[in-house]
Amino acid sequence: MNAEQLKQLRAELARYRAETPYEITRQHADATLRLLDRHAKPWQRSVLEGHLTASAWVLDRSGRHVAMIHHRKLDRWLQPGGHIDDTDLSWRAAAQRELTEETGLSGFVQLADEEKLFDVDVHGIPARADEPAHLHHDLRFLFVADVSADAGVTGSLALNADESNDCRWFALADMANDTSLGPETHRMIELSVRRFA
Repeated sequence: MNAEQLKQLRAELARYRAETPYEITRQHADATLRLLDRHAKPWQRSVLEGHLTASAWVLDRSGRHVAMIHHRKLDRWLQPGGHIDDTDLSWRAAAQRELTEETGLSGFVQLADEEKLFDVDVHGIPARADEPAHLHHDLRFLFVADVSADAGVTGSLALNADESNDCRWFALADMANDTSLGPETHRMIELSVRRFA
């Protein structure tokens, strides 16, 4: 990661902020821009107030199923994602690396707007023995895996047992009615349904 990539991210956050239909994500984009103002390397874990992360909202070819992991430390179903490395070539590349590490997926349908942010979310991470509570400024990108899935079919997925308890495809239609999922997940479900309707 470098200064040019930070410049591109600023421009993308400004575009995203202008186009998002959600007030909460405008606030998240503003908070993330402020983080970029305060830190030269805002993706590094040493930025203790909070840092950039990258995640992947990955649908199957039909646009009707999403791959989720059951996060071991947070004990929740989440989209694949995690910390950004200094060696990542782009923000999206960081999300794709995490996606492949956590699900085994590696073949994707090329999207015309794939470098655009799909969602931005700022959320708290609880303190652990080795780090204080902090914020993740999560940059979320849309991926379409070059597979067809039925809800619950995991054949195309490979569990990374070091980080996750489970990994599977879920039908978006079922998830839309799941009150155990957070508003940030419901937001991405809504965006997916709009895109693939």
